[in-house]
Amino acid sequence: MDEALTQALAQTVAAPRVWLVVLCAAVYGVFVGAVPGLTATMAVALFIPIAYWLDPVAAMAAVVTMEACAIFAGDIPNALLRIPGTPASAAYADDAYQFTKRGQPGRALGVCLAFSVAGGLFGALVLIVLGHQLARVATLFSVTEYFWLYLLGLSCAVLVSRGSTLKATFALFLGLVLSTVGLSAAHAQARFTFGRPELFQGITFVPAMIGLFGFSEILRNMLTLDREQTAKPAPAGAKGALMGPALRLLGRRKLAFVRSGSIGALIGMLPGAGADIAAWVSFAVSKRTRRAPADGDDRALSSIGDASTANSAALAGTWIPALVFGIPGDSITAIVIGVLLMKNVRPGPEIFEQQTALVYSIYLLFILANLVLIPVGLLAIKAGGTMVRVPRRILLPLILMFCIVGAYAVNASYFDVAVMLAMGVLGFLLERREIPLGPVVLGIILGGPLEERFVQALSGTEGVSSALFGRPLAAGLGVLCIAIWTGLVAVSVKGRKGLS
Repeated sequence: MDEALTQALAQTVAAPRVWLVVLCAAVYGVFVGAVPGLTATMAVALFIPIAYWLDPVAAMAAVVTMEACAIFAGDIPNALLRIPGTPASAAYADDAYQFTKRGQPGRALGVCLAFSVAGGLFGALVLIVLGHQLARVATLFSVTEYFWLYLLGLSCAVLVSRGSTLKATFALFLGLVLSTVGLSAAHAQARFTFGRPELFQGITFVPAMIGLFGFSEILRNMLTLDREQTAKPAPAGAKGALMGPALRLLGRRKLAFVRSGSIGALIGMLPGAGADIAAWVSFAVSKRTRRAPADGDDRALSSIGDASTANSAALAGTWIPALVFGIPGDSITAIVIGVLLMKNVRPGPEIFEQQTALVYSIYLLFILANLVLIPVGLLAIKAGGTMVRVPRRILLPLILMFCIVGAYAVNASYFDVAVMLAMGVLGFLLERREIPLGPVVLGIILGGPLEERFVQALSGTEGVSSALFGRPLAAGLGVLCIAIWTGLVAVSVKGRKGLS
């Protein structure tokens, strides 16, 4: 352990190249998060081709930093223009914008920054504590337990999706169908390849993610080019005015901070949930459970702080199922799994035994990224008025160029560019119908392993019941999956009866 920790310190804190990557990723993440319409997932998706040229630690440093900074930076247009920069900021858009209308955006943004950093560090602590403990439990799993675990992850993606359960189920089914393209891992038979040798290995992950989260954003933004925000944001205020009151508020709300951080980390561990759901849940809990402070401003700032804490803590929480079980907690960790596989690092309990230094490096990177967010975040608040006014007519062609170059660079294949464009159109059409993309991504990622584990479990014993429910742990996970889907069906049927 001491040797692995020393190696991790040498790879992160004592490595100048990692510091350079962290600083560049922080600036990039802040810029993307602060521009309305651009998301942290899109920022990470466009980064994938660059990850080919980086070692695993530097690649993880970039991803961790840009997602932490982008999630906070989404609060800048949220407060200045009432336009959430990222979905996680939408929960408290009205409360934050009220301070800008009074010429005090710095009060809200200071709380967002302070609580985001504190929440990110809290989430990192949860990751450090639970990561190795869950990895020990995961070593007891056989192929049957992994089958039920993958199915449980897919079930949670439908359970936590906002909106229609039927639409989320359709998105999951679509992702599973896309995962069947190529040679079957269980039978080595070509499926849905239509005679194209490029599809024998399945739909290439990188172009698919760039299309779903990059090109689809371009198409969505093109519809609102004529409605670009031209209002001039108010100045944010002095640095001292930003952080001083926010830190005092954090000191007065220690128990609420722990509650919000715990909510964020736990929701982050649910596959398909992510920071935006954590922010909404924590914001609602804050509104319902707090004691009445001295005035309305304190009440609003308290709710903003609780939601900011939860959405930042959720970021580290999403890495727990990704590292321990290979199940992405959100779209970003789905991309992370792809990056790790590119580096010949397979997520799962073995990574904690065979790649211990890398795991410790990820722990340290979460701490480093949140500390770097303090100065970068202060500068971003000062420059917020400039960033949110960058014309999308300039940004969108540049993003399209990065999408095309990124998709082509993976295999030097024009076919991958076509896949990226097709997946972008698919993502755009799904979002127009309010069909979530999270279950689609999880279906693509977990569909292949789910099928392989299912075939392996059935081939090992006689009888379906003994194969899937023969071990106590497998039986428990199986019953939980069945209970979730029974509840989803019951809720859907009850909702339909209520409408009729």
